[in-house]
Amino acid sequence: MGKDYGRMASEVLSAVGGRENVRASMACMTRLRITVADPEKVDVERVKAIEGVLGFVGEGDRCEVVFGPGTVNKVLDEFAILSGVKAGDAQEADVMAAAARGKTEQKSRYDRPVQRFLKRIANVFVPLLPGIIAAGLINGVCNVVNVTTGNALEASWWYQCIRTMGWALFLYLPLLVGMNASREFGGSAVLGAMAGALSISNAAMPLLAKDPSTGEAIVRLPLALPVPTFAEGGIQIVASSAYNPAAGGLLGALICGIFFALLERRLHKVMPSVLDTFLTPLATVVLGSIAAVLVLQPIGAYLTQGTFFVLQFFYDTLGVLGSYLLSATFLPLVSVGMHQALTPIHAMLNDPSGPTRGVNYLLPVLMMAGGGQVGAGAALYVRTRNERLRTYLRESIPVAVLGVGEPLMYAVTLPLGRPFACACLGAGFGGALAGVFHLGAVSQGVSGLFGLLVVVPGTQLLYVASMLVACAAGFVITYLFGVDEGRIADVFGE
Repeated sequence: MGKDYGRMASEVLSAVGGRENVRASMACMTRLRITVADPEKVDVERVKAIEGVLGFVGEGDRCEVVFGPGTVNKVLDEFAILSGVKAGDAQEADVMAAAARGKTEQKSRYDRPVQRFLKRIANVFVPLLPGIIAAGLINGVCNVVNVTTGNALEASWWYQCIRTMGWALFLYLPLLVGMNASREFGGSAVLGAMAGALSISNAAMPLLAKDPSTGEAIVRLPLALPVPTFAEGGIQIVASSAYNPAAGGLLGALICGIFFALLERRLHKVMPSVLDTFLTPLATVVLGSIAAVLVLQPIGAYLTQGTFFVLQFFYDTLGVLGSYLLSATFLPLVSVGMHQALTPIHAMLNDPSGPTRGVNYLLPVLMMAGGGQVGAGAALYVRTRNERLRTYLRESIPVAVLGVGEPLMYAVTLPLGRPFACACLGAGFGGALAGVFHLGAVSQGVSGLFGLLVVVPGTQLLYVASMLVACAAGFVITYLFGVDEGRIADVFGE
């Protein structure tokens, strides 16, 4: 008869004081290592008497229950379910909890209407990231394949099927943006999708109809907007000869989706109940589409133009200095949630029909912020004598290398202050080098070591070089100027 691992786990949990006394648990060779809140609640003799337990070792809040080979992992699985505490070292639980507290405290200080609004904008785009990531990677890799093979796969159905997925996502992305925007702001998702359709530049759109004999646009609007275009060496702004009703792009779709939601909600309030089901959607679409073409799409176009103008100023006009500033100021934006404003910008930059032809030159520069912070954390680990801080660093630096920097930032560098500033200064050097190398990303959603997956194929070594420079600069600056043992003792204890 096989062992009842569930029973064994249940009896161990009861003997160590129950769910409320368990802080963490993990497997170590043949031992179930449990960290408890109150060691006085642990009944040692009762643990030893459990069938299958071969021994018990206890020291302070750490209990180690010894099982036979091959047993401990199965007991741990059941123990984690019963205790409600995810398996993992207590030190890891401590650093994650500290990071969560630091993040909450930092965000609460800057919890303003702007931050809350940007969070809602991020909510529009975050559900779309899996598709944006997949489509960006498809487009980037396929571009390389086409160039290196001379379009040898042009007639291959499976290859063109995959390419179609990358093309389709970005072509119809405004539909999804409008849909999510309307839903986020309390409107009907389908009406938001209709609002987003106005940002799709489809030749079959009646607004874009052309005279077959002259090829000129039939519809004339009293507007003419300059639009951003891409040229080798940078982003340039040129004036269009006629207003394109779909010129608002993703920002236009976002604005229109929000407006449709607000308009629909207002109409629901004033429309008689008997007519609400029919007239509110109709009135929303009719009034909203006219407002979109005459006002909202132009606003989206100008915001798009302004966005690319600012990026051009930093990336092209300021050059190395601009890239340094972008990277050095990114961590402060992340710390207060302002980086969420960049989510739609990254989506625009990865659009293959956009001004940069799907290559996001901003993202690699910003990703260097993580390298600066890793370097700062390493310098703290080398210099500090505080064991609690070193424990936090051992748990947070590895995940920061992989691109998850929040534990390191919110639990360590930001509370200490000076290491955070040093990390920012060090990150700038990596960002400057990324700008010099003209590093680009074909997708988004990852950073750190995993950034190798999204940078333009063939530039991975340049990306690593830039990241190493950011780490080295963050390390040196923090080592020289960022370690204050008094402050460390205040934050982490003696």
